[in-house]
Amino acid sequence: MKAYKRVAALLSAAVMLFTAGCGSESSSDSVESSSAASSVVESSSAAEKSSPSGASLSMKVGKSDGNLSIQRAEKKNKPMGEEGTWTIFVYLCGTDLESSGQGSASSDIEQMLNAKGSDKVRFVIQTGGTSKWTNENISADKAQRFVVQNGEMELADTAELTNMGDSSTLSGFLKWGVEKYPAAKMGLVVWDHGGGSILGACVDELNNGDTLTLTEFNTALSDVYNSMTDQFEFIGFDCCLMGTAETANIFATYARYFYGSQECEPGSGWDYTTYGTYLAENPTANGGDLGKVIADSFYQECASVGQENSCTLTIIDLSKFDDFVVAFNSYAKTLYEKAGSDLAGVVRGVTSADNFGGNNKTEGYTNMVDVGGIINQCSSYADGKAALDALKSCIVYNKNGSNHAKATGLSVYYPLKIQDAKELPTFSNICISPYYLSLVDMVAKGHSDIGYNNDAIFGGDAGEWTNTDCKTSMDDSYFSSSEEPKSEESKLITFSTAPAVTDDGTYGFVLDQNGLNNTAMVSAYICLDIDGKMLNLGSTTDIKADWESGMVADNFDGYWLALSDGTILTSCVVEETEEYTVFTAPIKLNGKRTNLRMRVDKEYKVTIEGAWDGISANGTAAREITKIKEGDKVVVINSLLDGTEIEMTEHTWAADSGVTYAYLPQGDYYYGFTIDDVYGDYLLTDPVVFSIDESGNIKFKAQAAQQTETENEEE
Repeated sequence: MKAYKRVAALLSAAVMLFTAGCGSESSSDSVESSSAASSVVESSSAAEKSSPSGASLSMKVGKSDGNLSIQRAEKKNKPMGEEGTWTIFVYLCGTDLESSGQGSASSDIEQMLNAKGSDKVRFVIQTGGTSKWTNENISADKAQRFVVQNGEMELADTAELTNMGDSSTLSGFLKWGVEKYPAAKMGLVVWDHGGGSILGACVDELNNGDTLTLTEFNTALSDVYNSMTDQFEFIGFDCCLMGTAETANIFATYARYFYGSQECEPGSGWDYTTYGTYLAENPTANGGDLGKVIADSFYQECASVGQENSCTLTIIDLSKFDDFVVAFNSYAKTLYEKAGSDLAGVVRGVTSADNFGGNNKTEGYTNMVDVGGIINQCSSYADGKAALDALKSCIVYNKNGSNHAKATGLSVYYPLKIQDAKELPTFSNICISPYYLSLVDMVAKGHSDIGYNNDAIFGGDAGEWTNTDCKTSMDDSYFSSSEEPKSEESKLITFSTAPAVTDDGTYGFVLDQNGLNNTAMVSAYICLDIDGKMLNLGSTTDIKADWESGMVADNFDGYWLALSDGTILTSCVVEETEEYTVFTAPIKLNGKRTNLRMRVDKEYKVTIEGAWDGISANGTAAREITKIKEGDKVVVINSLLDGTEIEMTEHTWAADSGVTYAYLPQGDYYYGFTIDDVYGDYLLTDPVVFSIDESGNIKFKAQAAQQTETENEEE
């Protein structure tokens, strides 16, 4: 790391006086790349109603008409500093991104120091949340506040170390900062791990991994806002997965613009040198202008570490966000009503939308799904044009890598797989529509012979849903028993023709009407018999399904992923497009459990994206994708069908090592279906035998109990 020009400890902080500076014209062109998709929408202002009774945010929907009204605290617009000045507050929770030896937080401070100097632009930083700092000038035993300006870093304040996952720590920093370092435009950057709408961000590793939830962010910002005469120009997350509709809804009260990524971010995060220099040269820029620079330079940061394919960053004009929330509520009302008669079709639509952060058994679940994707995929059930138009209107700019080229800019919570009993109670207090909450509740609550109604969400006889500062009118205990235990042998999956190998050699089944009404998705699993034990090779989406007739059949081509030495990977699909499929497989890399990410294009070429740790036990997403290099020790982790893991022989990575996508070796294998119901349970069909000959031809055989050898040759 380059040495800082100067680090001076100040016994007390004084208000810094800005002197006049000159601005110069600067441009930041969009990256012209086939792997990037960009959109620009002209922004404008919108009138806001003030919230009564001192609440920062009040939302209300009457069941009689279904219309949503939103009231927010007064939108303040009296600048707190001299025209053309900027203060950017950085809440720098270092966590393992700093202490593990990566020094990612310290590196971003260095980028701030390397930005072009200006008397009109400064970064004000609060440190904490980590056991060790790479920068020797920062203490892990104290809460420290630094000012970075003109290539210098000065210690402005020191206090007792407190939990970065507590709202009072954030509000204390910002109240101090707004008083000591006001500016015409003030931004807030939240820096660390993120876990999406439910978990929030800022994992304090010194306090049992505590995080700031969206409710706590609202509490902190409401406290700070009382001492301000202006909104923040922007609030942004240099964190994973925080580009969500629920997050934007909270911050629409306190800021003009919101910056967030739908997907995971690399540890390097944003490019503080580029955007600090941009502000030095363009001090009168607004939050929308700055956001475009941050998005484009972030894409380049991702590209520098080979993660541009998964890059996403969205810039939201929050003055228009309420229009989207109102339109989405109307859309969600129709969608919820249609789900009453065809929940399976709605769930298939929602789950086919783009999602972020993994969402599979190998890597874990974030349950963050593209909100525009949901609207598009469920368009046959509800007209989403108004909601999509409103979403597009509030997006100033977004930058997507090729893995998420069709992502629409913001995610929303959907329970693909509930990980914790707190998810639904948390979501109920931050959701943007009671009708969307009703759909989520219907899915999470499980099958009931008496059907589902949302009276509890609408306050029973009162017929009204309200949400005031992340507290709804619902009974707190309502969601405590929403999720029924999963049997893993769903009784809702029923057939008119049971799974079997037919006379023409096809393995499949036909769902009856009840089965169709309750089936969300079908995939297949492949096994290998090892000494009488079923070794699970993973799952495949290579099936044929007709959702009108209920007919499902195998469509397996025999291709599978393996290391170049022939060790078969236990793989599953992360994402599938017409151009490529992204797979993941559990491995150990140099003794540490992780997951190998691979992209296979339509020509069967495999690109190893790297090793990603997935979702941690506390729900946060890993930021780094580690490249596999020569000399690394790789151990493939296979598992039995019952979940028991088996570690294979250690493989030393060589210059010619890699992953192939080719026919499985000649021999006998087993093939079965995994049928997911709409409520999160599933059914495994009994596996049948198929063989692969020396030419790669597949021959399915009838189940042993049938005592036949009907075979079908599939290319």
